[in-house]
Amino acid sequence: MKFLFFTDTHIRGTTPKNRTDNFYDTLKNKFYEVKQISDDLEVDYILHGGDWFDRPDISPAIVREFAIIVRSFNKPIYTIAGNHDIFGHNPGTLGRTMLGLLEGIGIIKLLGYEDRVILERDGLRVQLTGSSYNYGIDGEDFRKHYIIDKRTDVDYAINLVHGMLLQKPFIEGIHYTLIDEIKETEADITLSGHYHGGFGIVRNGSKYFINPGSMVRVSNSIGEIKRKPEVVFLELGKDITATTIPLKTALPGEQVLDRQHLEKSQDRILKLHHFYKQMSAAGEYMKIDINSIIEEIASNQELSKDVKSEAVRRIAIAQENLSTGEEDS
Repeated sequence: MKFLFFTDTHIRGTTPKNRTDNFYDTLKNKFYEVKQISDDLEVDYILHGGDWFDRPDISPAIVREFAIIVRSFNKPIYTIAGNHDIFGHNPGTLGRTMLGLLEGIGIIKLLGYEDRVILERDGLRVQLTGSSYNYGIDGEDFRKHYIIDKRTDVDYAINLVHGMLLQKPFIEGIHYTLIDEIKETEADITLSGHYHGGFGIVRNGSKYFINPGSMVRVSNSIGEIKRKPEVVFLELGKDITATTIPLKTALPGEQVLDRQHLEKSQDRILKLHHFYKQMSAAGEYMKIDINSIIEEIASNQELSKDVKSEAVRRIAIAQENLSTGEEDS
């Protein structure tokens, strides 16, 4: 059974400030390449790790263009929702988002938290589960999203998660989950999105933890210049074979990323990180909990719906920009 996995496509109609190319055309070319890879490798299923769109209410005209391309894949597509796909970091809003629209018209299949999809082909049975982004995905209850049970009547189990899954501790003030903390999961393969830098393919015993990184480079990080966007090919049989495939349509970072803009953004990230460390050292402030801030905004009855949505959107962008800073800063 063959799968193709990619994540964090952040479909949008405008070009980010740190890009020097026509982002819209570049992204479409990447989707066309994904289709070609899928056809060449004769994959059975396509998996997406969330953040299809850069915002939940993106223009219908843009959605139409990409929906046509995605439908041409002619393969079942299973996915979860990322923080950019939903309003207020709440998966319950999917019904009024563009990702929810794609599900409603049958172009994609969204995995709900309670779903246990069983895929069968050539005598092989694979259990597929997933957790979309939510407030507490990397909080105290992270285990219920990352650690799953495997049915006894399946050969393999794959779990998709849109959360900050990492190999090693990250910068302070950001919630994350370490691979070492979820080694007891019964999923043979854990596929994650959200962390744009990715960590590639990590094997721990017989289990695989995979994040190829965002298919696009929109994060304000100098490291993005060196990173090559890629997808992952999975082949399940008697054993598991996992391979990363760099995208040919992804030009070198030096050609499409504005280094000067990235350096300015990186300077702001470093200053924020330094400020946080100073406050922590002084012992006068509790750990920054961005999720609590979001919850307070969402519950404020005096704020209009539009103001709430915009505030949460901007906090999400700030959180993501901070989380994609250099790890050795």
